[in-house]
Amino acid sequence: MNQRKIHITDVILRDAHQSLIATRLRTEDMLPACEWLDQAGYWSLECWGGATFDACVRFLKEDPWERLRQLKQALPNTRLQMLLRGQNLLGYRHYADDVVEAFVQKAADNGIDVFRIFDALNDVRNLETSIRAVKKAGKHAQGTLCYTVSPAHGTEAFLEQAQTMVDLGVDSIAIKDMAGLLTPAATSELVSGLKQRFDVPVFLHSHYTSGMASMCQWAAVEAGVDHLDTAISSFAGGTSHPPTESIVAALHDAGYETGLDLEKLDSIARHFREVRKKYHQFESEYNGVDTTVLLSQVPGGMMSNLANQLKEQGALDRIQDVFREIPKVREELGYPPLVTPTSQIVGTQAVINVLSDSRYATITNEVKKYLQGWYGKAPGQVDQTLQKRAVGKEELVEERPANLLANEFHQLKDDVSDIAESEEDVLTYAMFPDQALTFLEQRRDGTLQPEVLEPAPSEKASGHVPTEFRIQVHGETYDIQVTGVSPGGDDRRRFYMTVDGVPEEIELEAVGESAPGGGQRARATKEGHVTTSMPGNIVDVVVKEGDSVAAGDPVLIIEAMKMETEVKAPVAGSVTAVHISKGDRVTPGEVLVEIE
Repeated sequence: MNQRKIHITDVILRDAHQSLIATRLRTEDMLPACEWLDQAGYWSLECWGGATFDACVRFLKEDPWERLRQLKQALPNTRLQMLLRGQNLLGYRHYADDVVEAFVQKAADNGIDVFRIFDALNDVRNLETSIRAVKKAGKHAQGTLCYTVSPAHGTEAFLEQAQTMVDLGVDSIAIKDMAGLLTPAATSELVSGLKQRFDVPVFLHSHYTSGMASMCQWAAVEAGVDHLDTAISSFAGGTSHPPTESIVAALHDAGYETGLDLEKLDSIARHFREVRKKYHQFESEYNGVDTTVLLSQVPGGMMSNLANQLKEQGALDRIQDVFREIPKVREELGYPPLVTPTSQIVGTQAVINVLSDSRYATITNEVKKYLQGWYGKAPGQVDQTLQKRAVGKEELVEERPANLLANEFHQLKDDVSDIAESEEDVLTYAMFPDQALTFLEQRRDGTLQPEVLEPAPSEKASGHVPTEFRIQVHGETYDIQVTGVSPGGDDRRRFYMTVDGVPEEIELEAVGESAPGGGQRARATKEGHVTTSMPGNIVDVVVKEGDSVAAGDPVLIIEAMKMETEVKAPVAGSVTAVHISKGDRVTPGEVLVEIE
C-alpha cells in the first residue's frame, strides 16, 4: 500500500461558489462552518481573491478585508490561500509595482498564507513583482501554469514557463485547469515532467466542467502530484471541482494519506447544502457536466457569470451563439488562456459581436489595450488587421508593461483621503474605483444594503420572505418587509411588501430604466440616435450639446460585464441632446445622445 501523503486544498470558500452561484456566498454563511473546516485537516483553504473581492464590494456590500480578518480568526489552524492575478492583482488592469507590493503586504498582514499567482497570458514578466513581494512578506509564493489547449501551447512550453518561475524563487508550481480541458494523458505527461525537472511541490487545480477532472486527479496522483484542489460535495461537480469526500475516500482506499476526517467533511457538506438553497437565483443552468467546453474552452466561473450577465440583458437565448463566437475571438487575439481578465476580455467582446450588427463594430477598450500589448505578450499571433483597426497608429508595448507605469499608490491615497479609513480602503479603491467610492460612501453614511436574495419557491408559495430592511427617501425613514414576489413576465415583476406595517404592491420593470426627471428614455428610431447594444453604467460622457462630431467619434463610455466600451457616433453632425450623465444605468435601444 502506498503511504505517500496527498495534501488537499478545499475551494468551498472561493472558487466553488464563484463557479456555481456567481461568487455570491456571503461571509455570514461561511463562518458557521469554519470550526469544522479548521478541524478537518486541510493543507489550506482557498478563501480570497479571484472574483470574491469584486463581488463583495459590488453586490454583497461587504468589506473584503474584513471578511479575510474574520476568516483568519475563525480558522486559526489552517493556511488561508488566495488567487492573485499577478500584475493585475484582483482588478482588470495592470497596476504599478508600488500598488502590487502594498497589496501583497496587506493581504499577508490580514491573514493570507499562500498566494497562488498567475498571469492570464502566462507571461512570467507579469509575475515578477508579486512573487518578490510574497517572498518579502515571508509567505508561500506559488507560480501558476494556466492550462489551455491551442496551437501556441504544449507540454514543453509549460515546462519552460515553470523553469522561469522556479528561477524567480517560487515555493511550488500549480497547474490551473480553469476550463476543465485537461485529459488524463495530458495530466500525466505534464505532472511527470514537472516532478522530474523540479524539486518544488506540484498542485493540480482542475474544474469538473468536461467531466474529466476526477480522472485527471487520479492520473496526477499516479504521476507524483503532491496537492489536489477539491470542493466539498454540496458545491462540487459541474463547473466547480471534484467532490472532496469522494477523492479522499478513493485515496484512502488506495493507501494514500490525506489527513482528512470524513465525518467532519460530512458536517461541512450538510451545512453548505442548506446554505446553497438561499442562492438559487444565481444558479446557472450550466452547472452540470458540459462537454461543449472542449470546443468553447469557457471556464467554470466565466460560464456561470456569462449566463447570469446575459440573463440580466434579456439575451440568455443567445448564449450558444456567444459560445460559438468565443473561440473565433480567442484565435484572433492570439489564443490567450481564458482566465480572468482575458476571459472577460474575450467573453465581453464575443457578446458584443453577437449582439451588434457586425463583428467588431464596437471594440472594447480592454481589447484595444490587449492588442497594443498592455497586458503582456500574446501566446500566439494576433490578427494583424484587427490589431491595426484597434490600435491605429499608436506604438505597441514590447517590454514588461508595468515598466511603463509610474508609482501610483500615493496618488490613489490622496484621491480617497476623505473617506478611506485605512490603506486597505485605498487598495479597494485601486481595484474598483467607481464601485469602491459608492461602497465607502455608503459605509460612512450607514446605508450599505446588499442585493436582495429572492425567496425559495416554497417560501414564495407560503408568502414568507425573510427579508427586512430600512430605507430613507427625502429624509423620511421607512421599515420595509418583503412578503412575496410573483414571477411576472420577462420584463415586469410584482413585489408584495409591507411599508411601516401597511401592505403594498408595486410593479417593477426589468428593462427601460427611468430617465432623470421621471419617465422612460425614448427608443432609438433615427440614424443619429446613439444607443447601446447591452445594458450597463455610464462611465463618462465625452460630448455636450452643440459639439460637432464625425462618424466614429466616441461620444460616451459604458461599463458592461466589467469591461469599458466606447460608444461611437453613428453619423457625422451636431449633438442636439444628451440624455445621460456619468453613473446612469442604461439599457439597449434607449436614446442616449441625439445627433443631427
